Amino acid sequence: MTTPALLPLSGRRIPTLSPGAASFPHHRATLRLSEKFILLLILSAFITLCFGAFFFLPDNSKHKARPVRQETRTLTLSSSEGGGRTESLRDKIRVDHERALQEAKEKLRKSRDELRAEIQTEKSKVVEDLKKKKEVPKPLPPVPMPKVVGVNDGDSVEPDVKEKRDKIREMMKHAWDSYRQYGWGHNELKPLAKKGHSTNIFGNSQMGATIVDALDSLYMMGLHDEFKDGQEWIEQNLDFSVNAEVSVFEVNIRFIGGLLATYYLSGQEVFKVKAVQLAEKLLPAFNTPTGIPWAMVNLKSGVGRNWGWASAGSSILAEFGTLHMEFVHLTYLTGNPAYYQKVMHIRKLLAKMDRPNGLYPNYLNPRTGRWGQHHTSVGGLGDSFYEYLLKAWLMSDKTDTEARKTYDDAIEAIERHLIRKSNGGLTFIGEWKNGHLERKMGHLTCFAGGMFALGADGSPDDKAGHYLQLGAEIAHTCHESYDRTVLKLGPEAFKFDSGLEAVAVRQNEKYYILRPEVIETYWYMWRFTHDPKYRQWGWEAAQAIDKYCRVSGGFSGVKDVYSSNPTYDDVQQSFFLAETLKYLYLLFSSDDLMPLESWVFNTEAHPLPVLHLANLTLPGSQAQR
Repeated sequence: MTTPALLPLSGRRIPTLSPGAASFPHHRATLRLSEKFILLLILSAFITLCFGAFFFLPDNSKHKARPVRQETRTLTLSSSEGGGRTESLRDKIRVDHERALQEAKEKLRKSRDELRAEIQTEKSKVVEDLKKKKEVPKPLPPVPMPKVVGVNDGDSVEPDVKEKRDKIREMMKHAWDSYRQYGWGHNELKPLAKKGHSTNIFGNSQMGATIVDALDSLYMMGLHDEFKDGQEWIEQNLDFSVNAEVSVFEVNIRFIGGLLATYYLSGQEVFKVKAVQLAEKLLPAFNTPTGIPWAMVNLKSGVGRNWGWASAGSSILAEFGTLHMEFVHLTYLTGNPAYYQKVMHIRKLLAKMDRPNGLYPNYLNPRTGRWGQHHTSVGGLGDSFYEYLLKAWLMSDKTDTEARKTYDDAIEAIERHLIRKSNGGLTFIGEWKNGHLERKMGHLTCFAGGMFALGADGSPDDKAGHYLQLGAEIAHTCHESYDRTVLKLGPEAFKFDSGLEAVAVRQNEKYYILRPEVIETYWYMWRFTHDPKYRQWGWEAAQAIDKYCRVSGGFSGVKDVYSSNPTYDDVQQSFFLAETLKYLYLLFSSDDLMPLESWVFNTEAHPLPVLHLANLTLPGSQAQR
């Protein structure tokens, strides 16, 4: 007996007969296909008869119970007319009944093969009809392309710097070629197992996250053949009409950010079109009582929900607060005000809320509009919210003064409550938990050094020098977290108490997963100071990655940076190609490549051009402008 295959359908699994199967197990009686089909036809004919009798035969009781008032409606119907209508309805039902019986008789005369062929024809017809009904996407309105400068520059005249830059490009090529060979189309790569890898942030679908995330890096590095391969995959395979529950935040920064950046760099329309298609799939996530989006959304159904581990069903500050850059560009490119209005609504809602000690808690309930647990961090759960306030101002050509003011106020509260100096003189950013400062800093928090430097110009009260110095101090602390390990790679988190400084204590905080934040800060500090130590520190990190994370099948994270013989985690993260290697490449390039006056990098290192909106109003932004 052939075992039936199991196919998913709307969350359930239904048995289907394999070709040539003679029977259907697990039923009370074993019925052949033709016999079941006959019973089905007879049942449908009976239902048709009952349906007609119920709906079409006159209901005398209703007529008696509901007299028609003469002053509002006059209806005269002679008995002959009423009888004629009843006869007409009965004739129609009789004809339908006879037609159904005739069809049943015809089916009885057909063989099983004929019935199967007929069923297959009907199925094919349904599929074709569905294809025809698919809505043809509307062409996007023509908009002026922002000025794109510094895309193909950056060669250094210094031979040793050029040599280092070429080494970073070679590392990028090794990471890409390995993914191309072993994980193509999958979201990420398992470089030791040499197969594809994915996490729950992308649902259960193969969306080629590494391809989308890496394309702008490939373009900047002049890896044109590799870029062309990625573009072809996106054109032919990137499909968002999948039944997959994805992280709104991750998909926005990696996919929408990556596609928009690649569109602006290359000018290829396909990237813009794909970005807009995906953005439309994210909009249902905002269907909450407050307009604060869910953390996850199903791309097919539009159903959203929050992470089970988040405080009391809350949304996360760094997730719903890291949409502004991409959504402003979406409104600019499409003319659809919805994207801009969604993110401005979030900003306005937050502005009305009380903030404990001027700090933004990491959790906000999208149903009630109330804060969850009072936990504030400039690292994980909070980080990019502050980053996007500053970058919203920069991306608007410094016209979005509301964003700048909000950023300045937030940083002032962070300085007052979270930033401290250790006994050894290291400046660090702790975490506020229920009225207590935890003297621990995460690798993710190390991006803040670059943020302080980027935001120095335009600071209130002539504090530009102060914030540039603060950025330098954070960069130094994060370098120490690398330098105090065996591998010269930084741990996930490090403490500043009990005599330990910039060192991880717990085993589950000693790993390095190819993260970019420290190198990101080195690059920003290099751009603003040109102090050679930042290139030196970046080269130390690049050499350590190449020595301890490189394997034949790509690059892998390591589980203990304090061990001379570390275990690999066997994941090549997509952000390694999008961020870590890009920031290293920029660090050893001249300032002509991606000048900061013209480009603003999103939190996944995807560059978006500054929008010079002095003479242009975004749809839906009249209130702000």
